Parts: sequence; structure tokens; C-alpha cells
Amino acid sequence: MSSALNSSRAPARPGLFILIAMSAMGPIALNIFIPSMPGLQKALQTDYATAQLTLTLYLVSLGISQLLMGPLSDRFGRRPVLLVGLTLYVVASIYCSFASSIEQLIVGRILQAAGGCAGVTLSRAIVRDIYSRDKAASLLGYVTMTMAIAPMLSPIIGGYLDQWAGWRAGFYLISLIGLLLFVFCLVKLPETNKHLSHSLGIASLPKQFLNLLKNKTFLGYTLCMSLGSAMFFAFVSGAPFIVIEIMKLSPSDYGLYFILISTGYMLGNFLTGRYSNKLGMNKMIVIGNSVAVLGMTVMFTTQYLEISGPLALFAPMVLITLSNGLIIPNCLAGALSVQPGNVGAASGLAGFCQVGIGALSTLVVGVLHDGTIAPTIGVLIAAGILSIVFFQLTRFRS
Repeated sequence: MSSALNSSRAPARPGLFILIAMSAMGPIALNIFIPSMPGLQKALQTDYATAQLTLTLYLVSLGISQLLMGPLSDRFGRRPVLLVGLTLYVVASIYCSFASSIEQLIVGRILQAAGGCAGVTLSRAIVRDIYSRDKAASLLGYVTMTMAIAPMLSPIIGGYLDQWAGWRAGFYLISLIGLLLFVFCLVKLPETNKHLSHSLGIASLPKQFLNLLKNKTFLGYTLCMSLGSAMFFAFVSGAPFIVIEIMKLSPSDYGLYFILISTGYMLGNFLTGRYSNKLGMNKMIVIGNSVAVLGMTVMFTTQYLEISGPLALFAPMVLITLSNGLIIPNCLAGALSVQPGNVGAASGLAGFCQVGIGALSTLVVGVLHDGTIAPTIGVLIAAGILSIVFFQLTRFRS
């Protein structure tokens, strides 16, 4: 009798702070390192394309690892999988701080991302465990809005750390943050997955993922979200070179201008949290796509008219990141609602597509690198157009 009552009881609800901190793990490690890339290239005596792999392969690892983290949390629970991921994150961050070659650093970044993906994937699954679809979209908006402080401050902190103590200092800080979060989750994080999938096996994962990919609703939301994110990743890939090498500004200057981008993302997520539960996900995505079109138009116009300066680069990007804040949480909530029994698998696959396509955009920017701003802008606009097209096709088919 008591066990029946316990099984029907609503899942425990973790505090908002834990969800924010979990979500921030990956973005902190990604963004605190970016201002150090030009200096890293010189310190480890490597070329631009090879140094770029510390970003691209980080994103690849972040994406692939989510394919395992999500389903494993369906089988074993969100809490134990997160704790294992945090352990790997801390160990890999320490390894990165002692890397003496670009090859060692790349290996460390791959392992760091594999551990960090646990926080990104499982925070989303936890929200969907305990809230309905539109409510989950609203809460994801608020969580991401608050969490956006991390990528907003990380490049500033990373830029100053790089100037004061070199590129390794950022990894010291990341290691400490990861260790503190591990202790906090060990003490405070409850288990929210009350319906463990005991039949899950590794062999069944391809079939689960294939079923999700065959679902046009899941695919449409996921591609819209992923290509929208690719706009940001393309910018992040090329902007440090543009600001530091072409505009001759410092890494800390890049970090300060990055505040504008994070502010736009925070505003978009605030609007998602405020209005998604009222207007519904699809209307919010349409509004987000409209804002993205405006941002791309302004960016293309400033470059076509040869208007130079950091504001000509960063101001249009504010509109694009605002659109990301409107699109990503709503698309994510839609993707996670397709198969309620496989929330972890859906979160992992959606995250893999998001980060994988983002990594591809950084790779394309690196391959097309010609010492100008054109590859970054071109890849960004192409991703934005495709994001809108896939969402509209899915809406009409539905």
C-alpha cells in the first residue's frame, strides 16, 4: 500500500540553483577558454586550424556523449549519471591545465566535454520529469536566462586570466567550480526519474534514436534549434580572430563586448519564460525566427556597406542571440514531449544534433578561414536560413 502511494507521488523538485549550475557546466568550459585561443596558438606553437580543434572537438564530444548520458539516465537515474559526469569533468579539467602540447590539450578537451554534457543533458530531462510541455518550455526559458550569466561572464574572466596568468589559469578555475558542484549535487540533488527503464540495453539505443528521427515533429523542432544554435557557434568560432587579430583589440575587450551577446540571449529567454505558457511554443518560435531574419539582415547590410568596428559586428548579433533565446527552449520542450517515456533519450539526441551541427559550423568556419570576416558571416547566415526553412516545412506537414 505504502509503495503504491510512493510510486504515484510527484517527483522531488530540485532547487533552481542546481538546475542553473548543471546547465552552466558546458558553457563555462567552452566560453572561458575562447579568449585564450590566439595566445594558445602561440604558446603551444600550433596553427589556427589545429588550435580550432580544441573548440570543434569539444563540441563533437559534447554532442556524442549526450547520446549515452540521456538514455543511461533513463535506465539508472539522473543523479548517479550526473555525479559520474562531474567526476570526469573535474579530472579532465585538471589534465588540461597541465597539457604541454596541443595534442594533449585536445584529448583533455574531449574528455572535459564528455563529463560536462551530463549537466546540460540531465538538467533538461529533470525539468521535463516534473513539468508539462508548455510549463517546461517556460521554466527552461527562465533557467537558461539565469544560466546565460555564465557565458556572459566567462569570456571576461577568461580574458583577464589569460592576460594575468596565461591560458592555463582558466582550467584551474573550471576544476574548482566542477569540484564544488559535485559536492553540492552529492548532498542536495534528489532523483527525479521515478520511471526507470529497466529494459534499456546498449543494443536498443539505435532503434530508440531511429524512432525519434523518424518522427517529423521531433526532427523539425530539433533541426530548427540546432541550426539556430549553429549561428551562435559560427560567430564564436570566428569572432576572437576578427576582434583580436583584425580589429587589434585585446582578449579582455572581446570578453566585454561579449556581454552584449549574452544580454540578448538573456532577454530572449526571459520572454520565453514570460510568454511561452500563454502564447504556446510555436508562436514563440515564429517570433524568434522573425527576429533572426532582422539580425541577419542588419549584419549583412553593415558588412556590405563596409561599416567597421566591434559594434557593427556585435550589435546585429544581439538580435540573433535574442532569437536563440526565443527559439531554443521552445524547440527543446517540443522535442522532449514527443515520447514522454524516453525523455532522457530525446534530450540526448536533441543535444547531440544541436552541438554536432554547431561543431560542424565551427569546422566550416575554420576550413574557409581566409583572414577576413566573410566566412563567419556566410556560415552564420546560411545556418539561420536553414533553421527557418526546416521549421516552416515541419509546420506545414503537420
